[in-house]
Amino acid sequence: MEPSWLSAARAEIGVREFAGAPDNPRIIKYWNDAGLANVADGQDEVPWCAAFVGAMLARSSIPHSGKANARSYETWGRKLNSPALGCVVVFSRPPHAWQGHVAFYLGSNKPSGLVQVIGGNQSDSVSIASFHMDRVVAFRWPASQLVKPEWVGPIAFGAAAPLSEREG
Repeated sequence: MEPSWLSAARAEIGVREFAGAPDNPRIIKYWNDAGLANVADGQDEVPWCAAFVGAMLARSSIPHSGKANARSYETWGRKLNSPALGCVVVFSRPPHAWQGHVAFYLGSNKPSGLVQVIGGNQSDSVSIASFHMDRVVAFRWPASQLVKPEWVGPIAFGAAAPLSEREG
């Protein structure tokens, strides 16, 4: 069994932005569920990774950062010294370290130096993607939740190419 917010995120895999003028109502719902509807103003092309994380946490009755920027999760909840299944992973976004990306941890591939996450606005969709570990700025956990022992420890995945397209 995995954290409820991670199960909620998995159920959204494949949701993607609509090209052009129409906006995907499922992405708009992420903004609404995270209490951030005024930020996107009904558009699915506004960077929505933090709205996705906030929505999945809210759907599990977990307080979230309440903000639309990914780096707002850098101080949210409590710090983990090492990742646990479903923890919130905050990434920098070079070349602008103040920008970022946020998603939920799935596993690591130590030889390749990659971390695998599920998140929103990864290639304009909810997907599983890999990022270089050197971009990780924080592993965070909901302050009100316990980390179960089975969620801690080495969670390995096969080496895959890191996500190189737009995320955020």
